Amino acid sequence: MTTLQIIWFFLFFFFIIGYAILDGFDLGVGILHLFTRKKNERQILKKAIAPFWDGNEVWLITAGAVLFAAFPPVYATLFSSFYLPFMLLLLALIFRAVSLEFQHQLADPRWTATWDLAFGLASALPALLLGVALGNVLRGLPLEENAVFSGSFPKLLNPYALLAGAFSLVTFTMHGAAYLALKTDGPLQARMQKWLARSWIAFILLQIALVVSSFFQAGHLFENMLQNPFFWLFLILLWAAAVSIPVANKTGRFLRGFLASSLVILSLLGLAAVGLFPRLIPSLTNPKYSLTVYNASSTPKTLTVMLIITLIGMPLVIAYTAFIYRVFKGKTPMTAQDHY
Repeated sequence: MTTLQIIWFFLFFFFIIGYAILDGFDLGVGILHLFTRKKNERQILKKAIAPFWDGNEVWLITAGAVLFAAFPPVYATLFSSFYLPFMLLLLALIFRAVSLEFQHQLADPRWTATWDLAFGLASALPALLLGVALGNVLRGLPLEENAVFSGSFPKLLNPYALLAGAFSLVTFTMHGAAYLALKTDGPLQARMQKWLARSWIAFILLQIALVVSSFFQAGHLFENMLQNPFFWLFLILLWAAAVSIPVANKTGRFLRGFLASSLVILSLLGLAAVGLFPRLIPSLTNPKYSLTVYNASSTPKTLTVMLIITLIGMPLVIAYTAFIYRVFKGKTPMTAQDHY
């Protein structure tokens, strides 16, 4: 195994973590939008993510491009195995974008209500599907020789993957509530604090259930984990951040609460990366059929050229992201001409 292969393994997870943190909160806002009854408050929720949501999704596209270029067999196997779920994910993201543009085109309340519902459902579905996909990857896929997928869509909806999907849904809801507690004020902020407290409890319970299930369904994730210093780093960070969320919520330190929620997501995916490494897709059929950084990477020349491009482009993306969030920091106001 070369250093380049290791670098690209962690760069892929870097982009996945970036997407989960950034798009995670606006998916969570969309989920909470389903339970917001007042029209002006629904507008505030959408305006709170309006400058960011499309840029946040760039991280998912970048992660897909990295997978395609750095680990082509993994890309091919995932997209052939998860063809239907990924198509549903794509449709949901399209409808989510369309709903933000279409809902104010007519003054008919039924038209607005339809697209409001579409926005909420199209936010909840990706949060669920992404968790189901990750749950299947962590558990392993039925791969035969030459990475041939021998499963079916119904088998992807196994209890472990569905539990991971529910956990993802709740985690993004908690993350969205933490963001909205930071961006709103008054009665709406108080309701977001309640949503944050409730979703945090569900997060803790589902996390415990998922860890216990992982011992039985994905035992390979725990091989030599106790000897890995990164495991302890991410575990300590996870629980420190998780404990900080309700404390920050209760004391009104909402920025600290949102940052803690972000660290929770970073730690969870960091633990997933530690458990998987050097595998990218474990095989349920036979461990030797697993796709790893050893057998699924591109050529050294390809990885080198990509790394140079990434080292040039990634700071620009990070700088742009930081600039946008700095420009639109602070509470989200509502004016008469706003239609989000």
